[in-house]
Amino acid sequence: MFGALALVSSIMWGTADFGAGRLSTRLPVPAVVGGSQFFGLVLMIVVATATSEWSADLGYLPWGLLAGGLGVAGLMCFYAALASGPNGVVAPITSTGVLMPLLVGVAIGSWPTVTQWWGVVTIMVGLVLTGLPELRSGGSRTAVMLALLAAVFFGGSLTAIGQGSQVSVVMTMTSMRFLVVGGLIVVALRFRTVGGIRRTDLPALSAVGVLDVGANLTYGLSTTFGQLAVSAVLASLYPVVTMILAWWVLREKLRPIQYAGVLAVLVGVALSIGQ
Repeated sequence: MFGALALVSSIMWGTADFGAGRLSTRLPVPAVVGGSQFFGLVLMIVVATATSEWSADLGYLPWGLLAGGLGVAGLMCFYAALASGPNGVVAPITSTGVLMPLLVGVAIGSWPTVTQWWGVVTIMVGLVLTGLPELRSGGSRTAVMLALLAAVFFGGSLTAIGQGSQVSVVMTMTSMRFLVVGGLIVVALRFRTVGGIRRTDLPALSAVGVLDVGANLTYGLSTTFGQLAVSAVLASLYPVVTMILAWWVLREKLRPIQYAGVLAVLVGVALSIGQ
């Protein structure tokens, strides 16, 4: 059950990230994040009302706020990276954020198996192979660095979501989006702009927001049925979806060493599932 939910979340995240990356090529990143998260918040308000979760124990709140803050920082970095570099490079690098829940598990005494440790090593090798050519050429250095920052933020957010979901999955996601949308509304009022969002952008922004919140919900649910580290690893397979869409829609091509790096990252993620 938890494996299927985590895999569904990876499909939705990968699709949302591809769409957000395309939007970020013509709209400011804060506008894409704010617009999509607004629609996500609307959906979560409906879900929270329908499930009567507003009265849930407030133990979820600090985790939801932490996850929201880290999540929006990660999205800012990730969407900016997608807009400035190849999707097929950025997505695998960002997926290494899964290492954080794994390390948190170690810190609290949940030791990974030998296979999972091999997965960690393979992911790191893939990270080097994927990002090194871009760093050496200087062409997409910014994209690589932004992707690394996004990985750190996403890893922290995944960990916090897992903890908050033990109390209430729905309210953890709802509080996340209240924080994000509230903060971005303050910024929009301060600078008196919504970043050039037009009416024609709303369908795409709503699709990204709904997919993102759906991915968060299915991931949060998966952590209540299984181990946090394993759920996070399965959910981190979203780069596969992003890369397939980039290949299909954008006809993106990578250097041979980068294909090897992408494969190593994905193999490492698969190994990390081992028990």
